[in-house]
Amino acid sequence: MRSHEPEFDVDLFVIGGGSGGVRAARVASEHGAKVMLAEEYRLGGTCVIRGCVPKKLFVYASRFSDKFEDAAQFGWRLSVPRFDWPSLVAAKDREIARLEEVYSASQATAGVEVVRSRAILEDAHTVHLLDDGRRVRARTILIATGARPELPAFQGIELGITSNEIFDLKTFPRKLVIGGAGYVAMEFAGLFAALGSDVTIVCRGSNVLGGFDEDVRQAVAASYTNRGIKLMLSDSIARLEQREAARIDVTTEQGGRLVADQVLLAFGRAPNTTALGLERAGVRTGRDGAIIVDANSRTNIANIYAVGDVTNQFNLTPVAIREGHAFADSVFGKKAWQVDYSNVPTAVFSSPEIGTVGLTELEARAQYLAVDIYKVRFRPLTAAVTGDCETSLLKIVVDGESNRILGIHIFTEEASEMIQVLAIAVGSRATMQHFMSVMAVHPTIGEELVGMLTPTVRYDRRESSAPLVAGAAH
Repeated sequence: MRSHEPEFDVDLFVIGGGSGGVRAARVASEHGAKVMLAEEYRLGGTCVIRGCVPKKLFVYASRFSDKFEDAAQFGWRLSVPRFDWPSLVAAKDREIARLEEVYSASQATAGVEVVRSRAILEDAHTVHLLDDGRRVRARTILIATGARPELPAFQGIELGITSNEIFDLKTFPRKLVIGGAGYVAMEFAGLFAALGSDVTIVCRGSNVLGGFDEDVRQAVAASYTNRGIKLMLSDSIARLEQREAARIDVTTEQGGRLVADQVLLAFGRAPNTTALGLERAGVRTGRDGAIIVDANSRTNIANIYAVGDVTNQFNLTPVAIREGHAFADSVFGKKAWQVDYSNVPTAVFSSPEIGTVGLTELEARAQYLAVDIYKVRFRPLTAAVTGDCETSLLKIVVDGESNRILGIHIFTEEASEMIQVLAIAVGSRATMQHFMSVMAVHPTIGEELVGMLTPTVRYDRRESSAPLVAGAAH
């Protein structure tokens, strides 16, 4: 219903035009609300403009190097391929411009008024548009400002770049040093190495991809090492210094010395809540600056909500979209529902890819009395011709009492596509019997998932005196 309260200019004001914000604005408007959305940069947010979409385009480009090599082994005779960085950047720019236009058109079609301006809160109902000085009174406010790269303090940090800038470099970095070893770091390390960069990862932890299943972490670290990517573990960047010929000297905490064309700082992301006026509106934030919300995305102020990375809960684009949709349906559509955060699948577009859903082995062992692990490592069929030594990993974590699948973790080609479908099975509380009853499709990678008939290992806290039992993968 449209507001008939004269003290409000709009029913909903959305701050931030990323995935969560535009979905919420469009759905709320379709429910009949009068909606205004403010975005100070470009519609589409991090994911579309300088995140998931351009990154995946770069990943696609990087994979041709392996394909060209494999093609020769399969009988193709090709001239020597040559990669042109400016052409890739230009192609990326065209696609991002097209997507931004699609976002703009969808908002206009839905009747959302989009304002290109920074917006800040003056109180719980007043939004100040800094570009033209207007003040807009809103019955409900949604904050969807996302997150920004988080940067530690060290000497010369201004010489580094973040994921915001790496997509638009004028020249291709022949020597790339990456600080950090999370999603962003590992994806860019893999794709730039494949495009021809000499890549070094400097990681404070003892292994890459903290929070992922241990077997997956080990598999990707081994794969990257085999691909020539250097891993400097248990170390961190201490100082950057400019040297001649536009090179950068990198000094690490452990005394390592590196020379780079570019240094990518990928130390994680922080909620984008600085100078939003949250304190004036009385909105509470956590120690990390994230906006604190309940299960309905509502803050401590009854008419102010927040979705997406600004809440620092599940920093994934599909989660932000679903939160925005749930908010709009619940508040303006009289169809209240909440986002289910259990078994959220995710992928890392490394080389090869990682797909994961549900509990890791260590998480399952901490929560369940008995846990069965089904695991297989193998070389894909293409390796029979190419001689590639890359090993795929498929792993299923199972409740040893109910036989229900608790988690699936895979490291192989097209893992992202596989995990999307596998998440349906995990979310539907499938058991290993369900998997084993499915007829395999041969020859495929997926057939290995339904061919693991006995646990590789069982962990049973009910039998504390008994040794761990290791079995065969098949």
